[in-house]
Amino acid sequence: MASFDDQLKQVLRRLSRAPLFTAITLITLAVGVGANTVIFSVVEGVLLKPLPYPHAEQLIGVWHTAPGIGIKELNMSPSIYFIDREQNTTFEDIGAYTGDSLNVTGAGKPEHVQGLDVTDGVLPILGVTPVVGRLFNRRDDSAGAPETVVLSYGYWQRKFGGAPSIIGRSITVDGKPREIIGVLSQGFRFLDQPDDTALFLPFQWDRNKTKLGNFSENALARLKPGVTMEQASTDMARLLPVVLRSFPAPDGFSSSMFEKARISPNLRPLKQDVVGNVGNVLWVLMGSIVLVLLVACANVANLLLVRVEGRRQELAIRSALGAGWGRIAGELLFESVVLGFAGSLLGLVLAYGGLRLLVAVAPTGLPRVQEIGIDIPVLLFTLGLSLFTSLLIGFIPVLKYAGATATSGLREGGRALSQSRERHRARKTLVVVQVALALVLLICSGLMIRTFRALMHVSPGFVAPDAVQTFRFYIPETQIPDAQPERVVRMDEEILNKLAAIPGVSSVSFSTAVPMDGRSSADVVFAQDHVYGEGELPPIRRFKFVSPGFFATLGTQILAGRDLTWTDTYQKRPVAIISENFARQYWRDPQDALGKRIRPGNIDDWREIVGVVQDVHDDGVDKAAPSSVYWPVMMDHFEGEKQTLRRSLAFVMRSPRAGSRTFMNEVQERVWSVDAEVPLADVSTLGTMYTKSMARTSFTLVMLCVAGSMALLLGIVGIYGVISYAVSQRTREIGIRMALGAQREALTAMFVRQGLLLTLIGAACGLVTAFVSMRLMSSLLFNVSPVDPITYVSITIGVVAVAYLACYLPSRHAATVEPMDALRTE
Repeated sequence: MASFDDQLKQVLRRLSRAPLFTAITLITLAVGVGANTVIFSVVEGVLLKPLPYPHAEQLIGVWHTAPGIGIKELNMSPSIYFIDREQNTTFEDIGAYTGDSLNVTGAGKPEHVQGLDVTDGVLPILGVTPVVGRLFNRRDDSAGAPETVVLSYGYWQRKFGGAPSIIGRSITVDGKPREIIGVLSQGFRFLDQPDDTALFLPFQWDRNKTKLGNFSENALARLKPGVTMEQASTDMARLLPVVLRSFPAPDGFSSSMFEKARISPNLRPLKQDVVGNVGNVLWVLMGSIVLVLLVACANVANLLLVRVEGRRQELAIRSALGAGWGRIAGELLFESVVLGFAGSLLGLVLAYGGLRLLVAVAPTGLPRVQEIGIDIPVLLFTLGLSLFTSLLIGFIPVLKYAGATATSGLREGGRALSQSRERHRARKTLVVVQVALALVLLICSGLMIRTFRALMHVSPGFVAPDAVQTFRFYIPETQIPDAQPERVVRMDEEILNKLAAIPGVSSVSFSTAVPMDGRSSADVVFAQDHVYGEGELPPIRRFKFVSPGFFATLGTQILAGRDLTWTDTYQKRPVAIISENFARQYWRDPQDALGKRIRPGNIDDWREIVGVVQDVHDDGVDKAAPSSVYWPVMMDHFEGEKQTLRRSLAFVMRSPRAGSRTFMNEVQERVWSVDAEVPLADVSTLGTMYTKSMARTSFTLVMLCVAGSMALLLGIVGIYGVISYAVSQRTREIGIRMALGAQREALTAMFVRQGLLLTLIGAACGLVTAFVSMRLMSSLLFNVSPVDPITYVSITIGVVAVAYLACYLPSRHAATVEPMDALRTE
């Protein structure tokens, strides 16, 4: 122990005598370790940490696939749910759920809240227990049962002050009174639903009225102990033919259509449903930050080489006096360990602040953000990282100088000649590594910049999104019954006219969904002039139900034909508008699609195509625009229903005042002048939705640019240091050359060539590495090749140019050496 204390004191004493070296080393290591700790915290919190439910490894997401109609991911349907729950042998239970948007009235000011529709097994599957009351049972979830609701803990506290007496009371949800039967425990979060999810409602599906199809719900299940995913998948596949025999097909369809779809189970861990495909981004970022750490370690190793070289004579004397290689190597490694652990401790402090900043600027949709933090696994990772960096930065100096012989070290105590190439080889190698790694990271950044530029040049299908205000409005059936659909549309139109009168508003319309809001509905669409085989299903199209003027408000071009009119809506004319890609797929030209007739079901009315509009990227500009059909909001004989009405609508308004609070105050006043009982929901601008759709790409771009810039800076510092050190160590040689007539420009060029040679070797190694590894990034790129020549050439030229400056500046010092001063140096 005493020996350890003595060694530690000696190391600290030596480091205190070189404050600049110590500060640069600690800061370099702290930045590298801190950045790795931050990204690993995100990776651990999002990807590695199990879901916060009991025995989370037994939880699975239940999906299906239908290769017969080209669908890779098919949701749960009520018919499959009933058979799976009743006859499976591998699940403890299975449940279905879907997000909902709800209006709460009759308890103070009307408000809009987020909710979740669930079957009775969903909450018990996740192991949640109520803090007050009870959860749903099978009777609550049965058709015709009394309407009930379960509150989240946060909503209970905010709305009712945490009063236990609310159990048994009623609140009005979407116009229907519901009895409060329970409150969920504090801290419970349903998968990755928003924190503001307030209400949970039972589906109450009627088994006797259930038909095949309607694949629109999400599903989860808990495996029985010891059951594997493969066994459960086999069990589900066994039950699918039972489903087809147990329920009738929807009107206008046949069971053979569902058989030809070749539906099969597609089970996966529930965590995969929560995390999605964000893992690709996070692992790329983790890899890039590891490269930054390696560059930082190379830089510190270079500094240690210079520092230990200054102790060469001391080490040689100690070796001559009997100190063994092991002892000298141990002391050098101990100093590296002290520096590594001190830098890592400082990096942990930086990581704490950096992590809070990263979470604050994380892209919308990054899952499990609330679970990101510095916990035991992160601390163990940082500890391992500190040990790794300590050994890495100390390994090269130990191998090179711990075995310095007495004669070689002592000979250099006199008038030394210029250092040999052997003495420089290690530092040059480290510089080559730094340049290569920096180039790889900068190419990553360049490819993401090119991707971002490509996305920005994609026309989203609308214009000036920042000037488009959106909000949702829902007229419940309790206010106007379904038997009076025209009254609902008249009220929507009255609200539209009130909004159009607001100063600055140039256009107003409504739709069931706006681009990039995450809402969608889809179904098959038959074309009258296309022949389908027995049981054959046509492609699925995205559905929107719109008012007249919707395309004008968004700035979506009508390529052929006309827009819908209010006469079309009120007289329920059989008309529709389709997207350009739909028209080109079936009729090659938008103009040729006009007059053709389509319908979603075999017993529905045929509807004439009266217009073709440009494609709209509803899922983000990085994804293909869905083939879409736009229908009136009120129709007869549609999707097997005698009468169809859309109540939940998104209003869109074009105005330069969009996004301002004063503007929304006026909007709310105008809406409430027509209907004061319904709150506005999901208030946003189209510009905000467009920005959110680009958030993951821009986040990845910023992170890779930061990593690349850090690596380039460290690499350039390494080049500068090597050239500067070479100049200082060859001062006497420079003096001799100048005394013999060498020109100052030639001496400067000699050192510049040396630095550029290292740069070019590093660039060549970096290009080869990038060419091989960039294919791993292909899933993050858009319309850009992983081996894009423009990116590779421009980044390489930029690195060489910056490296030239880093070589030139210290090389100029060689031209300022006075020959007589240089010869007197030693």
